[in-house]
Amino acid sequence: MSKFDPIRPYYDAEANAAIRKILDDPMLEAMMGFTFPEDNQKNWKELMKHTHSLRDFQINFIYPGLMKVLEKSSDGLSTGGFELLEPNTAYLFISNHRDIILDTSLLNACLYENGLVMTTSAIGDNLIQKPFLHTLSRLNRNFAIQRSLKGRELLESSQLVSDYIRKSLLQENRSVWTAQREGRTKDGNDFTQKGVLKMLTLAEKEGDAFSYFEKIKLVPVSISYEYDPTDVLKMPELLAKARDEKYIKSENEDFLNLLRGIIGTKKRIHIQVNAVLDQEIKEIAQSGNNLSEKLNQLCRLIDLQIWNGFKLWPSNFIAHDLLYGEKEYSDEYTEEEKTAFENRFKNKIDTKDPDVVKNFLSMYANPVNNQKKSAQ
Repeated sequence: MSKFDPIRPYYDAEANAAIRKILDDPMLEAMMGFTFPEDNQKNWKELMKHTHSLRDFQINFIYPGLMKVLEKSSDGLSTGGFELLEPNTAYLFISNHRDIILDTSLLNACLYENGLVMTTSAIGDNLIQKPFLHTLSRLNRNFAIQRSLKGRELLESSQLVSDYIRKSLLQENRSVWTAQREGRTKDGNDFTQKGVLKMLTLAEKEGDAFSYFEKIKLVPVSISYEYDPTDVLKMPELLAKARDEKYIKSENEDFLNLLRGIIGTKKRIHIQVNAVLDQEIKEIAQSGNNLSEKLNQLCRLIDLQIWNGFKLWPSNFIAHDLLYGEKEYSDEYTEEEKTAFENRFKNKIDTKDPDVVKNFLSMYANPVNNQKKSAQ
């Protein structure tokens, strides 16, 4: 028994038994039918029966499925910055978070294609309540973050996650992905939560807690979708927040977001790997500030990296100009692109409600504002 058993992915020795447990699950059959539409079900099941490692499962089944998702629901994936990374090296990737499954899956696909160490990735346990999804997530090398905890339970859970991340990075040479904040950014305004960074330092048992960041290689990552496939699904929570109302999730809301993220229209997608923050972290460590201020500085640094690396699409510029009633960025898009974007939101939201329109447009416009701020 390991203390990490409640949250960890499967070990390779457990992979085959876990695969056989879900082999005849209708959800797996639907996934593989989508992934291998011309293949006989018997063929992929036979291949799965002889799969004995998480890497083989990811490469032979998850990766082809992801390529099919890109083919069917996007206009392609572009990347930048992967040349900054070295093979056989573990990195802590901290990224903005737009989509439950695709953010980390697309990053891992790019790491695989570039011959780099793939990640073990954080996922909220609220997203994997169904037994099939729980098993699939562990086969896909996810580790679980327990949600809805308070007080001592929250501290103990944070300590466990922090220890697991440290062990992955420094003992197993396994890269780790985590979002810059708890949950997805709903309003397009990407900010790093100080609590996420503080949680990471809990694993540092020697001296200054901030020295943890000097021992690892931290890499901010920017992920941008030309169209957010879950933009409309995010609206109820945004409106409740704008009206200072309590928001209560509906049953199966997380699953619907997960599904829409996979099959919904995305147009173009970009992943930008930003700098490895070695020197910058060293300077913060030597600043003489207390831990709280050092973490504030690191939050700000990660934010600037993510904002600068964020690929702005015509949809972002169009939303910005519509939101502020300007033509500041009219050179960044065509009339056809503007018409298509306007048709998209007119068909999806109540355009007679100014709060709805403002929140929808802000979701796409905020990255423009943030990039503008980062240049000042």
